[in-house]
Amino acid sequence: MPHVLIIVQNLPVPLDRRVWLECQALVQAGYRVSVICPKGPGDPGYAEIDGVRIHKYSPPPKARGLVGYALEFGYCWIRTNLLARRIWRRDRFDAVQACNPPDTYWALARRYLRFGVRFVYDQHDLNPEVFRSRFGEPAGLAGRLQYRLLLWLERRSYATARQVIATNESYRRVALSRGRKRPEDVTVVRSGPDTSVMRPIDGNPALRNGRDHLAVWLGIMGPQDGVDLVLRALEVLVHRMGREDLQVALLGFGDCYDELVATTARLGLTPYVTFTGRADPKLIAEYLSSADLAFSPDPLNPLNDVSTMNKTMEYMSYAVPVVAFDLAETRVSAGEAACYVEPNDVDKYAKAVAGLLDDPDRRVQMAVAARRRAETELDWAPQRRRYVGVYDRIFAVPGRLERGRWPRVERREPPAATGTTLTDRWGRRLVDLRDPDQLLRFVRTRRIGGTDAPANLDAGAG
Repeated sequence: MPHVLIIVQNLPVPLDRRVWLECQALVQAGYRVSVICPKGPGDPGYAEIDGVRIHKYSPPPKARGLVGYALEFGYCWIRTNLLARRIWRRDRFDAVQACNPPDTYWALARRYLRFGVRFVYDQHDLNPEVFRSRFGEPAGLAGRLQYRLLLWLERRSYATARQVIATNESYRRVALSRGRKRPEDVTVVRSGPDTSVMRPIDGNPALRNGRDHLAVWLGIMGPQDGVDLVLRALEVLVHRMGREDLQVALLGFGDCYDELVATTARLGLTPYVTFTGRADPKLIAEYLSSADLAFSPDPLNPLNDVSTMNKTMEYMSYAVPVVAFDLAETRVSAGEAACYVEPNDVDKYAKAVAGLLDDPDRRVQMAVAARRRAETELDWAPQRRRYVGVYDRIFAVPGRLERGRWPRVERREPPAATGTTLTDRWGRRLVDLRDPDQLLRFVRTRRIGGTDAPANLDAGAG
């Protein structure tokens, strides 16, 4: 089977959940897979995990300003190019998949096109929209030149790509219009969660830090992600509404981490906020299983309105209700599992959080709807088929999808027998999702078998 080289710059693998699911899907379908990405803390330069060969380079210093970003992109491109040459000498690859940002790896892929290598553009972000969201509409000569450069790089990525993978229909429309791609050359592969793995466990009350409720945020702390709005909403809840019953956990890291820690102290919120830093799957499962609600505070801007937020779907996998600003693609993902707030209004966001905390019946209904939607509408399984189908078409793999010849993957569903305890790989009790009553009991208290349920929970929760 063909050898696929996947390039990702903004996160290490397997920490990048979408890319890791793609790698696993290709391996399960019989493809050989190599990855080039930056190192995370303590990562080795090379590792083979579950059949995926991962080559890593030391990350660049944190970028600041235009010159800093240019140096970062140049450094990463050169390191990636050197590793690609090393992989090519040892085991020639047949396709290069570049996961943006940035939109620079088409230039690397072109070096191999003459050898019959195919380029697949996996567009995770719309970089021109990232620019507009961070810096506003381009004004002045420098701003307009930077914006035009981003558009040019994006066009080169589209033009070089044999196939484009879009994360949602909004991105697909951009590929068809701005990218001038043919409809048959653009495939939507949503970043769906693997709900057989991302599933609730027995909650840990200690994470509430002695308070009645726990709310969580999960992701990469970038300037366009709205984590600062969580802190501003918490300031309203604590200092203006007098609520001291909520502990907020911020799971993740990123360019804004230190700034957010400082802001928390400046607002007098340090006792109410837990910063976990880099969160692995074990920690994510523990916090999301213990949370009463979750934050999707992405503000309205040209990027966020058309982007699918992975964290929202991950919350839903763990049956966590969501408070979100009312963005187009967030509604597509969350449906009835979210409480929607007028975009960018911190006061209304805080009131929505307070209202949901004070309405346990609604939280239960939203939690059950969240898990069901994650399983039936958002799960990775159908996305996996679409993703591998891209490569099957490129390499003319005969009839895998049409004839149903798809490799069986163990879903790790709980046993049907009652009284059987199911555990995750760390030995923690899993919610038996085949038992609707157990799921209901769990979302009432975030504990398996909890009995201290509020009144009237059965109404509308089924």
